[in-house]
Amino acid sequence: MSWLLPIWSVVMSFLIRLALFTAFILPVLSTAAAAPPSASSDDWTATDPAAHGLDVARLAALDAAITSGQAPDTTSVLVVHQGVLVHEAYFNGADRMTLHNTRSLTKSVTAMLVGAAIDRGMIAGVKAPVLSFFPDRTPAHQGSFKDAITLEDLLTMSAQWECDDNNQYSAGHEERMYVSADWTGFALGLPERGYAPWTKRPADSPHGRAFAYCTANSFLLGAIVELASGMPLERFAADVLERPLGIEKATWRNSSEGVGMGGGGTEYRSRDLAKLGQLIIDAGRWKGRQILPADWIRAMTQVRAQTPFDADYGYQMWRFPFTAGAQQLHGWTMSGNGGNAVFVVPEKQLVVVVTRTRFNQRGMHQETKKLLQDYILSALP
Repeated sequence: MSWLLPIWSVVMSFLIRLALFTAFILPVLSTAAAAPPSASSDDWTATDPAAHGLDVARLAALDAAITSGQAPDTTSVLVVHQGVLVHEAYFNGADRMTLHNTRSLTKSVTAMLVGAAIDRGMIAGVKAPVLSFFPDRTPAHQGSFKDAITLEDLLTMSAQWECDDNNQYSAGHEERMYVSADWTGFALGLPERGYAPWTKRPADSPHGRAFAYCTANSFLLGAIVELASGMPLERFAADVLERPLGIEKATWRNSSEGVGMGGGGTEYRSRDLAKLGQLIIDAGRWKGRQILPADWIRAMTQVRAQTPFDADYGYQMWRFPFTAGAQQLHGWTMSGNGGNAVFVVPEKQLVVVVTRTRFNQRGMHQETKKLLQDYILSALP
């Protein structure tokens, strides 16, 4: 059995090296991943998280969790606390200049643009009837229900036409809209929504609204902003939101008929996404300048509907519950397919950006929320 000795020696040598790597080298690598973010010309103030009072070990554990696969296909994580960038990490080939396809996170940006249009007198207000913006259209399935649909119904995902992206059989499912040659006509022509015996009608629902997630609603919001402003959605966004925030590059998409896609697919850098979140914290201000009306930010972040996903809903924004120790918190969230999210936790003056490409995978949103819940909130002072 003497032939076993060389093999045993090799095995022991490997185990010793593995132990040394785990005990000494891996912690160093994890700590390096949590290095302080560097300052740049994009107006963010960056600082050492330890000097800011954060638990650096928890931030290192955050990066290690991502690297180990707890949130697959993550491309960036940024943490802004009290208006200061305290943590910034990139993964899977992304860097500070990468434009991330945020998918439905765009919906929250479109809601901001609606507020900007109202503030400029281009739109009378959220009670404006949707059909009033399309006088040259004669949509199918006309009736009093359709005449009554307002911008606020679109903003709260409670328009009373049959549209539910979470039901593959729904007449308004987004995949049907995408293959249409006229997305605007598709959305305006949707039939009236029906209610099965086991579903709640608006009058019986919390806040008087029956929620159904519908990308066609958000698309129409963008189309209305285009009509009201007289300019492409991309240009309006650049004029009233992006340039004032110092956002130099973004990519918007268009529908088949060329209307700006307010429902998804816009691409931003991670640091620019954080600016959008900071607008919510600072009541529409950035670097002392009022970019969006404070009243509109309050309107966006008021609970207006209850969803079936353990979340409330405002104007194109989700409100999720979280815990930090014994404290119960709520985070307003811009959310998109793939696990993309901008979390805004007002009680903690916290903005967290997570970009991912985990598109159409089960558990993607839960994985992203777990990063905030298990690592970032516990790192706060």
